[in-house]
This record gives sequence, structure tokens and C-alpha cells, in this order.
Amino acid sequence: MSRYFLTGGTGTVGSCVLEHLLARADSHVYLLVRANSNERAEERKFRLLQTIMGADGTKYADRVTAIRGDTKLSLFGMPQDQYQRLADACTHVIHSAGLVRMNLPLEEARASAVYAAENVITFARTLQQSGQLQKVEFVSTVGVGGHSTEVTEDWIETPRGFHNTYEQAKAEAEVPVRAAVGEGLPITVHRPSMVVGDSVTGRIISFQVFYHLCEFLTGSRSRGLFPPFGGTKLDTIPVDYVAKAMLWSSGQKQTIGKVLHLCSGPRHAIPIGDLQRQVVAMFRAKGVTMPQPRIIPRVLFRAMLMPLGMLAPKNTRRAIKTVPIFLDYLASEQVFQNETTQKLLESAGIAVPPTSAYLDKVVSYYLARRGPKDQRA
Repeated sequence: MSRYFLTGGTGTVGSCVLEHLLARADSHVYLLVRANSNERAEERKFRLLQTIMGADGTKYADRVTAIRGDTKLSLFGMPQDQYQRLADACTHVIHSAGLVRMNLPLEEARASAVYAAENVITFARTLQQSGQLQKVEFVSTVGVGGHSTEVTEDWIETPRGFHNTYEQAKAEAEVPVRAAVGEGLPITVHRPSMVVGDSVTGRIISFQVFYHLCEFLTGSRSRGLFPPFGGTKLDTIPVDYVAKAMLWSSGQKQTIGKVLHLCSGPRHAIPIGDLQRQVVAMFRAKGVTMPQPRIIPRVLFRAMLMPLGMLAPKNTRRAIKTVPIFLDYLASEQVFQNETTQKLLESAGIAVPPTSAYLDKVVSYYLARRGPKDQRA
């Protein structure tokens, strides 16, 4: 039986990985969760199982062991003997934990990305010493390319600027990972692009960046004002594609030391203008009222954000503060290469779905759960 140590299992990618692992009869999962007691860790486990596996999710409870700990802490905050027992038990590591927030102070972002990466590497070394380790899957992001016009499927050495602290911290986290690969640890780095819901059902455990961008594209947070989008494209990827790719990789020696780009790539990335038209049509079909769109110069749009925030209802001010993050992305025409990754994954029957095959499902899932607070935004 394969025994997986999974971090970030309560998050977007990790929860989907857990769901797919439980679909396999030959796997056991050691789930690292933050909690102030073992009882609370068990509660979080059971709630997660019901969320991702449905009402009868508890039937999988004996195949998931909740481990109370934190990736940012040495030994994950565990006593040495418990840490060693865990290392003696696990055969695989999947590290998907991390705060997907773009505007954290740099040290906080580093704690979530760099310190956690170093602690996971230390744990993997301990597994290797115990003779148990088969593979490590490490979740990064295509955002490590920063302001690069083209991000290739390889380690990045060139100096570059970043759009935000999330990208910078993730890029810094790849440095010790690459060193560990050089030391002989069997690691594969996975760089997803903007993760959205399941390609078939649209389901996702939490609504993150893409869904805030959809709200922005309706004009509800900017009173219908938009900067020009030009030819910018958005690279999105369904969460189930990411999970399938990672789990396949976890059983493959051929992916050791490789960087896999789990993204739509140049072929399937969607122009922002097309995305906006489709999103607006879907919101409108649901009866959402939207202001008349008006395009204004980018510099003027940025200048108007502060007064817009001051005039907005209290519950929307926070959302307006995130708009500059989107502007930074929308201002750059960036390409994420994925040709090599796709050849590898297609040989295993894992193909990138075109955006047109899942966009309506993803947005419809969100709209069906869009709360009153979102509707006032």
C-alpha cells in the first residue's frame, strides 16, 4: 500500500488530490492539518471528508490519519518521536500547502512558502534515511516566472521582478528544492497556473483568484470602468487536471528532477476580452445587474481606484483593494510553455481540456453559490 503524507489537504489543490487518492483502494493518507488539539484535527478531517466525498465521506475515515502540525514549524511542530514514526510510515510526500494571497508582507509570504519548503525537504530526507521514500511532489506556480514574457518548463536562473510577494516567495522556495534534487531527493516540481473548479462538475472547495477576477470583469467593483485589456490572455487550469497529473507523477521515476507546467499554455489560454464577454453573459443570465462598461486609460483607472474605494459600501472596499493585483497581471502578455509537459502527460491519458469545455461549468458552480455579500459587491 502507498502511504502519502499530504500537506494543504484542506486547500484547493490538496483537497482534490485527497479526493483522487481516496478513489484508489491501495492508498492511505497522513493528512497534516493545523489545529489546537488532536480532537480538533479529527473534527477538521471528518468535515473535509464530508465536503469532498459527500454525506457518506466518513466511510473513508480509516484511510486518513489526521496529523496535527504546521509546515512553517521545525518538525512540523511535532515531538521528535512522533515525527520519526510518521517518517517511518510514509512512502510518498505531496506538498500543496500555501497561502494563495498576493499582498502578504514578504516575510509572511516566505514563511508560508520558503520555510515550509525547507521543512518538507528535511522530512523527505528523513524518509529517505528510513528507506521508505519513493517520491516527492512539490507544488509551486507558473508565477515564479515573475515579469518574464515567456516562462519555460525548467529551473529559472535569470534575475527578474515579480508582480507580488506570493510569486517572489514561491520562486525563492524553488531554490532549496532544486538543491535537494541535486542531492538525490526524488522530487518533481509542479507549476499550476490559475486553478479553477473541476472540469466536469465545476466544483471547488474555495473560491480564489479566478472568481474575484470574474467579479471584477462584470464591473460591479469598479462601477463599470475598465482599463484596456489589449491582447492579454489568462491561463487557467481545472483542479482535477492538476490532481491527476500530480498523482500520476507520484508513481513515475521518469519525472524525478523535472519541472511540470500544469497550465493551459499558449494553445488554450483565453483572451481576457473573450472571458469578460462570456462571464458577463453568464452573470446576466442569472439575473445579476451590472453597470454599463466604459473603457478608460489604464493610468486614469488606477488613479480612480482610491476614490472608488472611499465611495463603495464597506463590504466592497476590501475587494477594490485587490484590483491593482489584477491590473498587474492584465497589463502583461505572458506565455507559459507546456509542450514538454503535455507530451509526457498525454502519454498517460491526461490531456489539457480546452477552456471552452469547462468555463461554463466553473462559473455556473460559482454563481449557484454566490452569496448576498457577493451580490452587493
